[in-house]
Amino acid sequence: MVVAAALLAGAGVAVAQDSAPGKVSFAKCQACHAVGQGAKNKLGPELNGLAGRKAGAAAGYQYSSAFKNAGFTWDQSSFAAFMQNPRTKVPGNKMAFAGMKDQAEIAGLWAYLLQFNADGSPE
Repeated sequence: MVVAAALLAGAGVAVAQDSAPGKVSFAKCQACHAVGQGAKNKLGPELNGLAGRKAGAAAGYQYSSAFKNAGFTWDQSSFAAFMQNPRTKVPGNKMAFAGMKDQAEIAGLWAYLLQFNADGSPE
């Protein structure tokens, strides 16, 4: 039991460390997106609880038809593909971001977003 608790505690520390660069990368996103407690939709949808959420499904956000019909659920792979080139992953979406090319930066941003439950509380 003690070993399992130590492993779980260590995993939490690793996620926090991995997400630190993602918090910095999120600065590129925060003009249009919000995350954390009290996050609201802006020009883009709020990103709380993104992992496992169907694309185009944030409550109260007016998505383009392209996103409403995207047909995927957000996970690390779909997020990475989208962040590399939003126009290719979801043709016809209204996001004006050109994309991120650095896979490590994308992974850090994903790790940062994973810290927030659907209500914005920390994991």
